[in-house]
Amino acid sequence: LPMAFRDVNAGRHIGLQQLSALASTGRTFLGPVKSHKFIVDEITNQSTLICSAVRLIESLDLTSAVGQLLNETIQAQNKEFKTGMSTLLFLVGAWSNAVVECLQQNVPVPAIMSVMSEGLNSCCERVQCLQIPIYNVKKELCSSRVRPKAFESKTGQVGRDGLTNPWNLLCFQTDISATEELIPINSCSHQGDNCNFNKFLVSPLAGFGSVASIVKAVGDKSSSALSGSGVTAPSYITRKLTHSRHFSTLGKSPFASQQGNFRGHLPGPAADLCGCCSLGNLAVALSHGNQTSVKLLQSIAAYQQGRAECSGSSQVNIAEIVTCCVLGLPESYSCVSPGFVTLVSPEQATVIKHFADKPLRILLVDGDLTEGYRHLGFNRPPNVRTILEHPNPQGGRAGDVWLSRMSDILMSFEVNLVLVKGNVCKNFMERCIASRILVIGCVARDVLCAFRSATGAQAVTYLSQLNASCIGSGAWAELWKTGDGRAVDLGELLPARISAGGIPLLTAVLTTALPSKAQLLEDQFWTLLYRLHHALKDGKVFPGGGAVELLCLSHIQVLIEQPERPGNDKELPSPWLAEYKSIVLQALASGWKRYLSVLLCNTAKASSELEAGASVDHHLQKAAACGSPSAYILEEFRRGGVLRGGSEPFPDQVTDLNVCDNIAAKTEAWRRALDLVLLVLQTDAEIITGPRRNQILNSPLSSEFMFL
Repeated sequence: LPMAFRDVNAGRHIGLQQLSALASTGRTFLGPVKSHKFIVDEITNQSTLICSAVRLIESLDLTSAVGQLLNETIQAQNKEFKTGMSTLLFLVGAWSNAVVECLQQNVPVPAIMSVMSEGLNSCCERVQCLQIPIYNVKKELCSSRVRPKAFESKTGQVGRDGLTNPWNLLCFQTDISATEELIPINSCSHQGDNCNFNKFLVSPLAGFGSVASIVKAVGDKSSSALSGSGVTAPSYITRKLTHSRHFSTLGKSPFASQQGNFRGHLPGPAADLCGCCSLGNLAVALSHGNQTSVKLLQSIAAYQQGRAECSGSSQVNIAEIVTCCVLGLPESYSCVSPGFVTLVSPEQATVIKHFADKPLRILLVDGDLTEGYRHLGFNRPPNVRTILEHPNPQGGRAGDVWLSRMSDILMSFEVNLVLVKGNVCKNFMERCIASRILVIGCVARDVLCAFRSATGAQAVTYLSQLNASCIGSGAWAELWKTGDGRAVDLGELLPARISAGGIPLLTAVLTTALPSKAQLLEDQFWTLLYRLHHALKDGKVFPGGGAVELLCLSHIQVLIEQPERPGNDKELPSPWLAEYKSIVLQALASGWKRYLSVLLCNTAKASSELEAGASVDHHLQKAAACGSPSAYILEEFRRGGVLRGGSEPFPDQVTDLNVCDNIAAKTEAWRRALDLVLLVLQTDAEIITGPRRNQILNSPLSSEFMFL
């Protein structure tokens, strides 16, 4: 009979085998040193570079039910957290293999499901002691010495090179209402811009919190030497700064007037580094080696912190952030630009050039700008077939009447700029361009809300609803320029910047010379942004680098060795559960151990999974000998020695920052992975195939199965 069960187990659990095969494709995505994959479209022959489980699963042809379940699970994790998908995908495969091994040892399905679920719940409770409050993290990061190696060289040469090259800094462009920008553009093109603050700007983030980098506007030749630094600073730096939270001393209000002259550097340990600098350094800890996105996010954090009315507000407002991918430029040109940056056609660019610095009257359309568009919930009259809504007695093409009416409406209200949430009729777009009206389609709802607040415009569903109160003012449009002031002309599509006075909207402009890499850069940016968002929302983070998984392994060893408590029906729902407890818990632990082993291999810390597994066992033995595994792991984490990769995430910097992980995203990825594996296990167990049906039906364990 045991052999019969083994034969049936080997043949019927096809779903677990499919899960393992699908999950094995994403094992190279673990760790800071990832191996990218090229996905080739069979129809268009176009290739896309990916480095995430989400894009991998989307690119695969998942026709099986198991593949669809895996896709839904990963999409649910991505929708809620935007991080943890690679961990989820890997653990799905690892635990699928572990469950198959349990089945081969004749462990009943209910025992596997019960013990694994209880074990995971116990581990999730145990690792809560590793939580690090955000306040402590930011305090530790601010006190850490994190400085680019470039600033440790000879001050005279490096000071000039590091500060005059805009790409060695956090590329941040100024805007009209921004009073606390970090990186300036060359000149002010609008009267509404705060040009006084463009004379000089200080970037405390350019040196990752340790060096106040001085940025001088083009054309400002007045300068004064910075004492002891070898850096040339403008003479305007000796004036008093007001309404700046970055240079206030400890105990003073961030927006209080500064007494005395500012000397061009942060005043040492007493400096107020709990604002944008600490958020920027927290982003470094959550970045897992993604340096490009870190610099962009540091600029965003500093800008939003500068705009905050209260210094206690440390949340990152994701609704005020959008992205725009610009192809044809090196990645070093990536920057954060205030306002809305989007790609326009050369014809639209001609209209923008005509606007020059003129203020524009703006209209917002909450829907499609097409003749056949109807709002959600619109009900056509029953039993009526519409042949033509607007007949044209003079003849002509269908739709010409609608085009003329809509164009007349826009011109009658002197509208210059139209932002449309949905699609725009191609013929209507051409007619608007001829009338020098700029129409931008497929605009996100958050962008419309930002312009509504900044310009006073009210969104309409149809142009026929337009009245004077719906028109906003104070907007402008210009062609986007790089940080060194050069216009970008890439042929087919040109980047344009649309902004308005007081608008809080920020655009992360992601540049790359490889079209196949655009989606990858955008995914990496949003992943890091949501990591920071969830960390601030939770108020706590986990130590990263495998510390949490190591504690789970240590805790499972304790559970295996723990004697059973008699009469505990909740943990032992049936007499045979205790018999298989050790086997199932070891299978659960094998998933985390394999996770850590692959992590070490991907970071070149171990040459093989066997060597990596030995390293994990060594840490487990030391943690057990310490008496308090959690204390040992936290201490090793502070020293930077808990399963850290062999390659530093920032090889060009001297840093003692450790990696951090999101709490809810990590634990939920565990739960989703195990739930999926157990769901497939239960589904497979309900379908029996094989020649020994009657033998299984008459066995003592026949109650486990449902015969269809």
